[in-house]
Amino acid sequence: MQPEFWNDKRAAGVSNELDLGAYKSVIEVFERSCKKFADRPAYSNMGVTLTYAELDRLSAAFAAYLQKHTDLKPGDRIAVQMPNVLQYPIAVFGALRAGLIVVNTNPLYTAREMRHQFTDAGIRALVYINLFGHLVEEVLPDTEIEYLIEARMGDLQPGLKGPLINAAVKYLKKMVPAYSLPQAVSFKSALKQGQGHALRPVKVGLEDVAVLQYTGGTTGVAKGAMLTHGNLVANMLQVDACLGQLGPDGVPMMKQGQEIIIAPLPLYHIYAFTANCMCMMVNGNHNVLITNPRDIPGFIKELGKWRFTGLLGLNTLFVALMSHPEFKNLDFSGLKLTNSGGTALVKATAEQWEQMTGCMVTEGYGLTETSPVASTNPRGELARLGTVGIPVPGTAFKVIDEEGNELPLGERGELCIKGPQVMKGYWQRPEATAEVLDAEGWLRTGDIAVIDPDGYVRIVDRKKDLIIVSGFNVYPNEIEDVVMAHPKVANCAAIGVPDDKSGEAVKLFVVPREHSLTVEELKAYCKENFTGYKVPKQIVLKEALPMTPVGKILRRELRDIA
Repeated sequence: MQPEFWNDKRAAGVSNELDLGAYKSVIEVFERSCKKFADRPAYSNMGVTLTYAELDRLSAAFAAYLQKHTDLKPGDRIAVQMPNVLQYPIAVFGALRAGLIVVNTNPLYTAREMRHQFTDAGIRALVYINLFGHLVEEVLPDTEIEYLIEARMGDLQPGLKGPLINAAVKYLKKMVPAYSLPQAVSFKSALKQGQGHALRPVKVGLEDVAVLQYTGGTTGVAKGAMLTHGNLVANMLQVDACLGQLGPDGVPMMKQGQEIIIAPLPLYHIYAFTANCMCMMVNGNHNVLITNPRDIPGFIKELGKWRFTGLLGLNTLFVALMSHPEFKNLDFSGLKLTNSGGTALVKATAEQWEQMTGCMVTEGYGLTETSPVASTNPRGELARLGTVGIPVPGTAFKVIDEEGNELPLGERGELCIKGPQVMKGYWQRPEATAEVLDAEGWLRTGDIAVIDPDGYVRIVDRKKDLIIVSGFNVYPNEIEDVVMAHPKVANCAAIGVPDDKSGEAVKLFVVPREHSLTVEELKAYCKENFTGYKVPKQIVLKEALPMTPVGKILRRELRDIA
């Protein structure tokens, strides 16, 4: 289907037209916004708030340091490996302003994963937090990294508070294993050395790569998706157009320079990177960074300090928050946007969230390869639970069969996406790129979807996770959705395992919410809810499921265990 098919299906206030030439690069978006919203808060974390003007000044100092004290040239790769702390946006925007390509690196990576990413991307500089210094020391000899910039948790704290926090992290909490990296420059020192030096403007265009975003160790070897300045700018404009939706009173729901957005999802993940680092720029939003969202009591305490208007999350996070007794006592009077992405939203979770907070969860869909937002639900009564909404402006979807033929509306097949936010390709992997991107620019997602006649899109599963029982297709998402509705189930995952009789059988892993839950009880529940071939043949009770840091269940690891 062409993008025009969806033009009359958008909510009031959402423009179908995008001016893709409005900005020449991400840098231009950033610099314009810092001037426009200079005195507005940009980021808050650990009790410190940076205004847009301060973010502008600090990122310029970081960029000037890179230009003055290293021989890094535009197009060189710099890895940023930190949790959600203020140093993160300073380093990322500073690196982009120096013309470098940012490689977002998960701070929870093992040495093996770091080594792969650093060597694959040809990283020359690394900004990391000292909690992971021991891993940096271990992998350094196997990489081409020449410059190390070391951040500490207390870097941006005022007065004596910084050294006190750093000492507590190291000696009381013992979170910094011993290491020796004498060549590393401290983040504070880099900022100091860059201050007072004029930033040399760099020539960067929409075609240039801005970010290498490594995708899915969940689907084999991690590959770097090349996201250009054009891709990221397009996605910012697309999301911005969707946020322009008018409320029942005819006024845009989200107001420029007035929103307080809670950011618990890791900024190194493309979903949060685009939402909390990129899209916030255009609108002058205030982002509250949550460094450790797994500390639910600490997270809820932080939420209590703000009259927040938006929250980005995903199913596992919503469940964890709602399970805490203090959550329901928070002030939700300002909350008007709860976005879910990254993994399927469970209906029961969405209903409970709306009941508790008074705010509907808006589900969208995207991939690292699409920078990432490809579709989203409108807010309010046009939203449709169980769908990922409609494509964002300027984006076309189609569904194809095994032979690559386009299927009619209502039929199930592999989802393909075309739009200005689709990546340039995989870094130094022309074969892998050719497998997913055709000559016309259509990206094969590997997801099985149905486009309903009214234009709403349902993701029914991943092609790779499909379970085939006696020739029948079983979609793990469906099994998990139904089992999650059982009151004694906290989490679950379904996979396919080899079976002599049926080729494959469904195996279900369940994390109980209550100790009284038995396998027999679950079997009876499944028999009641599923047709014969879908009923799990094996059910295993577990204390926890393997997950990515973003909360996506790693079915591959479960398959390995099985």
